[in-house]
Amino acid sequence: MTPARSVKRPSSIILAHGGAGMRVVTAAQCECLSDALAAGHEVLHRGGSAIDAVEAAIRALEASGLFNAGTGSRLQLDGARRMDASLMDGHTLRAGAVAAIERVRHPISAARLVMDQTAHVLLVGDHATRFARHFKLDRQPSTSHVQRTAARTAIQPKGPHRRTVRLFEDLYEQIERRETVGAVALDGTGNLAAGASTGGHSIMLPGRVGDSPLIGCGVYADSDAGAVSLTGAGETIIRLAVAKEIVDRLASGASPATATRLTLDKLVKRIQGAAGALVLAPDGRFAIRHTTPRMCAGWWKGTGKPVVADRFK
Repeated sequence: MTPARSVKRPSSIILAHGGAGMRVVTAAQCECLSDALAAGHEVLHRGGSAIDAVEAAIRALEASGLFNAGTGSRLQLDGARRMDASLMDGHTLRAGAVAAIERVRHPISAARLVMDQTAHVLLVGDHATRFARHFKLDRQPSTSHVQRTAARTAIQPKGPHRRTVRLFEDLYEQIERRETVGAVALDGTGNLAAGASTGGHSIMLPGRVGDSPLIGCGVYADSDAGAVSLTGAGETIIRLAVAKEIVDRLASGASPATATRLTLDKLVKRIQGAAGALVLAPDGRFAIRHTTPRMCAGWWKGTGKPVVADRFK
């Protein structure tokens, strides 16, 4: 009788990003991303699951105040701070997400509770906020009257000659700041997970929801094919369901590099979209690619130091 061969599992790995756009990444953001990768991989090193590692890495980024997520989320057009987040487990294909949640320090943990404690995938608005309160998640302070007033008047400069110039300056500033955070991970059992968290952007209409909490758009994970976390212009990512398309290409045999390149090229050619992607295959191969000038991202396998940069091919 021929003995069964043992299947060697790939080494655990985690990738994380802090957004894609035009802004030069600061030293503080790079250090924070490195710390987030270390926090996520520590979970993997202890034998934890990919979903736990993704949540840990994103929580570190949300808590920093250095990215447009969690405590660093920007005020929106009406002066409120609303946040979106999602998580997906590639082994079970279970997912949880929240959209337009307020006054929560860690929206990613609210998304995890939706996945673990309910039969639903997505909770929104006040109902999501009340759900987080029920589970006593850490809160962040409400925005002050001064902050809300400043946000409402930020794109209303005084004087007829400054109005148009200031409007476009502010629009440009907000468009180039896409500091959504996200992560993908592969654990020691071969399971994959993906997640994302964002504060949207300051010029969006109240009620707008981007790609980050939409499964198949901003995130997707299937342990038989791959895991993806996106950042960039949310409306364009939604219109092509970019995360799911990349995973489908992986399932059809494409490498992470090829699947990512082909999908992002399609995004640009078909609808002039802009995005950055973390893509991780079940065998540990990965790709980090972006159509924007910069993307704050990195990866770590647990040896040496985490690799962090703001440009990838």
